[in-house]
Amino acid sequence: MFKKILIANRGEIACRVIKTARRMGIATVAVYSDADRNALHVKMADEAVHIGPPPANQSYIVIDRIMEAIRQTGAEAVHPGYGFLSENMKFAEALEAEGVFFIGPPSGAIEAMGDKITSKKIAAEAGVSTVPGYMGLIADADEAARISTQIGYPVMIKASAGGGGKGMRIAWSEDEAREGFESSKNEAASSFGDDRIFIEKFVTQPRHIEIQVLADKHGNAVYLHERECSIQRRNQKVIEEAPSPFLDEATRAAMGQQAVALAKAVGYSSAGTVEFIVDGDRNFYFLEMNTRLQVEHPVTELITGVDLVEQMIRVAAGEPLPFAQSDLKITGWAMESRLYAEDPYRNFLPSIGRLTRYRPPAEVASGPMLANGKWLEQARQGDQAVRNDTGVYEGGEISMFYDPMIAKLCTWAPSRPEAIEAMRLALDEFEVEGIGHNLPFLSAVMDHPRFVSGEITTAFIAEEYPEGFQGATLPDADLHRIAAAAAAMHRVAEIRRTRITGRLDNHERHVGENWVVFIGDQEHPVRIRADRDGSTASIAGQDLRVESDWKPGQSLARLMVDDRPLVLKVERIAAGYRLRTRGADLRVHVRRPRAAELARLMPVKQAPDTSKLLLCPMPGLIVKINVAPGDEVQEGQALATVEAMKMENILRAERKGVVKSVNAEPGQSLKVDEIIMEFE
Repeated sequence: MFKKILIANRGEIACRVIKTARRMGIATVAVYSDADRNALHVKMADEAVHIGPPPANQSYIVIDRIMEAIRQTGAEAVHPGYGFLSENMKFAEALEAEGVFFIGPPSGAIEAMGDKITSKKIAAEAGVSTVPGYMGLIADADEAARISTQIGYPVMIKASAGGGGKGMRIAWSEDEAREGFESSKNEAASSFGDDRIFIEKFVTQPRHIEIQVLADKHGNAVYLHERECSIQRRNQKVIEEAPSPFLDEATRAAMGQQAVALAKAVGYSSAGTVEFIVDGDRNFYFLEMNTRLQVEHPVTELITGVDLVEQMIRVAAGEPLPFAQSDLKITGWAMESRLYAEDPYRNFLPSIGRLTRYRPPAEVASGPMLANGKWLEQARQGDQAVRNDTGVYEGGEISMFYDPMIAKLCTWAPSRPEAIEAMRLALDEFEVEGIGHNLPFLSAVMDHPRFVSGEITTAFIAEEYPEGFQGATLPDADLHRIAAAAAAMHRVAEIRRTRITGRLDNHERHVGENWVVFIGDQEHPVRIRADRDGSTASIAGQDLRVESDWKPGQSLARLMVDDRPLVLKVERIAAGYRLRTRGADLRVHVRRPRAAELARLMPVKQAPDTSKLLLCPMPGLIVKINVAPGDEVQEGQALATVEAMKMENILRAERKGVVKSVNAEPGQSLKVDEIIMEFE
């Protein structure tokens, strides 16, 4: 077994690999750019080597810099993680020439499957069902539009060397095909150093379901069942689960067998993923094979008990797989929510800055796990598990140079409804402050009836949130529980204020029973009666029991309201609280009845009018300005392109108008809400 491995990656996945290597007794080497000098993976590793400036194309994807770090530290093997050099054939070949083990597949398999054009042809030859499309190279935007028209809209424009949702666009018309081709080509060149593009038919209403495969160097290959990855935004996965709520045993077996056949056809070894789209009749079509560890691998580990990183290391060291296909059962259900530094209230645009608060829920292990060749029982069957894979810490910086993912929150339980409920509570307990993030959106999805039913497709977010996400709307029953909790919490705070020292004699404050709880513009009269174990709140004709050990000043309140758990993120404001739960961000004011009467007379502050301004929606770099002063623009017309976190974002006109002035130029870095242009 290896004594020292280098992780050619950063962030969450580098930390994930370090954890398994540490358990196996293997020393680890981290690499880092200037931006990652104080990163968590650098702190966790046994050694760390600086490899260059922040941009990935000057550090993490420069093969010579990684090779120099290997020579400097004497690492025997390299784990590439995902992204960066993980599917780079030249990197695998460089390691082989140096006599260093690559903890991944052979370079020939990377070449065959890493190029999506070639992989489609090989899959077809191996008898795997594929999506119709154009696999040749495309010269320019006009040719892309012509090919797209021949295939028939809608089409998917994809980078041949792409992954992670980058270099991908859906086009529904010739204009969108031209525009999508240019953006995909630019993103592919900057992210992967390869700007080749191909086009295929976009299957409407599909599910994205993928099969995890694992193969050794002795001819053994297995599949570890499937992952449902249909909850996507801009072709980027947001929520994954295993198994899929849609597949039956026959379809699961057929997909798994095809995935293994494809792996064997290219002499594959290590962990890999074969991605399929599945239509409503359970017909499935090959999309691509990712010759690396997937971001969403934890849900597979939770339902199978197999540490995929450990098996990758053991396969690279020449060990045979310790199990056969018949040993791999599905136990329980697992959910994964990707926490991104993306502001859902600004159409999910990237957000950067310092994590002033980062406190994930406590991790809880459960279920059997295969470790060092032995099955270890970690907890009783029937328990729930919480796992958080992350690469950040409180006080750390979210950089504009890398992927916006902060963490992967996972839950496991014996059934899908229980796994969803565990995820709801875990998301409510996850505290993140200082940047915009998608926790509210993740919580809202967990409560969405369509998601709960399992009737989902890759169009779920576009269909259910066509106008973007503006916060969850909670049902009245939930609002009553929150109002009862707020009244009980406010009463606790009021009692504390009556007990301050230095009071004047004969000036004792009395905390009354009657309050009015304002949640937004809704009023909820509440009568609250306390006892030694909690309080009872009378609201809307019912009595709700409230129990909690919350104390004023605590940012998280865990309560039992009406015999059900309620978790609230708490921030004190004048006469009340900002409470966040289940995707809702609520301003809650608790007032005495007389104060409530007076509050109704107060004028409402109006927000400033920005309708004639195009504001930069995120910190980023202006890549392109499409218009000039005096130009008349139409609704939906592209106005400017802003790049942030390796993604290009096209800003479009919301209505018809005339450009009055342009305040920014290409190459300029802007802060959030800086003015790009004004309209007459």
